[in-house]
Amino acid sequence: MCPPPDADTSSPDFDCLVFIGRFQPPHLGHLAVIHEALKRARQVIVLVGSAWQARSLRNPWRFDERRRMLRSAFDADDNARLEIVPLLDALYNNDVWVRDVQRKVRDIASPSHARLPRIGLIGASRGQSSYYLSLFPQWESVSVPMVEGISASQIRERLFRSSIAAADYASAGASHDLPPGVVDSLKGFLETEAFEQLVEEQGLLEQYRQAWAHAPYPPVFVTACAVVVQSGHVLLVKRTAAPGKGLYALPGGFISPQERLLDACLRELRERVRLKVPEPVLKGSLRGQRLFDEPHRSWRGRTLAEAFYFALRPEQQLPQLKPVKGGDHARWVPLADLEPDALFEDHFFIIQNFLGLPADFGGP
Repeated sequence: MCPPPDADTSSPDFDCLVFIGRFQPPHLGHLAVIHEALKRARQVIVLVGSAWQARSLRNPWRFDERRRMLRSAFDADDNARLEIVPLLDALYNNDVWVRDVQRKVRDIASPSHARLPRIGLIGASRGQSSYYLSLFPQWESVSVPMVEGISASQIRERLFRSSIAAADYASAGASHDLPPGVVDSLKGFLETEAFEQLVEEQGLLEQYRQAWAHAPYPPVFVTACAVVVQSGHVLLVKRTAAPGKGLYALPGGFISPQERLLDACLRELRERVRLKVPEPVLKGSLRGQRLFDEPHRSWRGRTLAEAFYFALRPEQQLPQLKPVKGGDHARWVPLADLEPDALFEDHFFIIQNFLGLPADFGGP
């Protein structure tokens, strides 16, 4: 809750300023924005995006880890004025995402002394895009000059290129980009199994890039996947290899050159999971279809996914799945057990799109 308007004789411009980011990891550019917000507002709300996401090269750190890193950069007085809140992505529904942001800010920035709080949206001049502003016209905009030469994506590439490169960066170059507490957190992270798995995934990504390095244009890949639901369960496969080893994924794969999208989807169900449902029954159960094209949705680069939603008739027994030797393990997963951080890439959001699953996985 924001302090009362008369709590500070310095009269800051705003009761609350809101800063939205992913902070993967929190760097000195982020800190510059938050310090400016603390000067201009009684309370600062930091909304940490991509919360409850599985670890990946784009999202290596969980929300709790990022919150600790952010807190380590401020003293007790500043931390008392900081609210650091997780924010779940809603990749294919801006209205759901905007509603989540509005509700979190509303619940923290409560009215006081019968006066609505003055709220602003703060960000670096390049990062604070007009797109964000158009989604929150009720809040004022505050722009902060960017700290040049710092890029979260470049920091991640330096860290995951190799274990040796990461150690060199953490001991030498990281202090130019990151506050001391974050550097210490990174050094601890380099000792974890999660770090080693991300290094492996970075190596696979480099191989992928090299394979397409001489293509005349950046490649665009097309895949087909299936959302098969019956009796409160969804059909998923558990990945046995990187990237995303150990995560659940929708059954699917790349389309063949002479193949229609629906045919590719049905082939994957037949060959990859050996779903014991006749093809005419599957086609008769088709209830929806959509292209999922968020630019960062796949580790491979630009990858489009055409998803097909099959709602099978409720039965006492779920259809059998025949194991495929050497393949991923298919299973029926109860809808109540679905968690965003247990699913590969954007597959939770694809399921959410068809089934209308709740978007809020945590309070303010």
